[in-house]
Amino acid sequence: MIFRRLLKIAVTVALLAGVEYLLLNYVDRYVARIANLCCFSVMLAVSLNIINGYAGQFSLGHAGFYAVGAYSGGALTQYAGPSLLHVFGMGATPLGNAALLLAAACVGAVCAAAAGLIVGIPALRLKGDYLAIATLGFNEMIRVLILNVPALGGATGFLLSTRASIDFFSLGLFTVAIVWLSRNLLNSRQGRALQALRDDETAASVLGINVTQTKVMAFVLSSAMAGCAGALYSQYDGFLQPDSFNFIRSIELIIMVVVGGLGSTTGAVIAAIVLTVLPETLRGLADYRMVIYSTLLILTVLVRPQGLLGTSEFSWSGLRLRRKEAEGGLS
Repeated sequence: MIFRRLLKIAVTVALLAGVEYLLLNYVDRYVARIANLCCFSVMLAVSLNIINGYAGQFSLGHAGFYAVGAYSGGALTQYAGPSLLHVFGMGATPLGNAALLLAAACVGAVCAAAAGLIVGIPALRLKGDYLAIATLGFNEMIRVLILNVPALGGATGFLLSTRASIDFFSLGLFTVAIVWLSRNLLNSRQGRALQALRDDETAASVLGINVTQTKVMAFVLSSAMAGCAGALYSQYDGFLQPDSFNFIRSIELIIMVVVGGLGSTTGAVIAAIVLTVLPETLRGLADYRMVIYSTLLILTVLVRPQGLLGTSEFSWSGLRLRRKEAEGGLS
């Protein structure tokens, strides 16, 4: 078992290193940027899937937690980054850059988790449309707050003159870690409690599941993942604008989760990549790009309302089991 896990880690690291080498040497910067943006979309879609998919709630404020992580992580490196590197004697070295990047990710995750806790305790007592409206209000509250804080750039944007450098390899490692955490949550005791809430909240409560506590746990974890992604984005882009975190961004993330399949981490990953790449591939059509994009989304919902994968997950063990079943049927 341990050897198998080490082998999976080694293969993952090798694949990420290989992709990084291709992006640096054989691909132009535009394509490399799209690949990096796919990582951010995957992290956000997978984290939102914990709330909307696993727990069966409906949040419209995920971009707000993304913004909290982005601005808190960016503020750390902008205002405290040089002092931290000096105190720990790391300076402008690869180790110092990695430490600063990890510190930004942790601060972004913690601040977003705190925001998720503050919002989640009162909001998650609501259901359905009321919860969606409450989280949407939080999203706009964060955006307006940023607009009125000069230290965060306000309406003109937050330019980071001091930040950690980040490449696809580092970004990929964080993405894989978030996907791995989400998949393991699904198979854990807490994950089964979330699925019980999604299927029948009253029955779950009768069986002894603390409904509010379980919902808040999912909300905080999902917010922390989004905050981590936001902090990484601040280091990658180096310039933050409040309008990049408006409710339209939250809607885009919900579309990714719904198209992929509510409750499917694999579906969220696939949909996040496809829906990030698709608008870029349609840019050559100019005036018809968004019409085609919207039509494809509508057709997907009409033809496959449960999403691409429904609640199914991809796994090698599942493929081997199906192969054995097929071989048994043929014999």
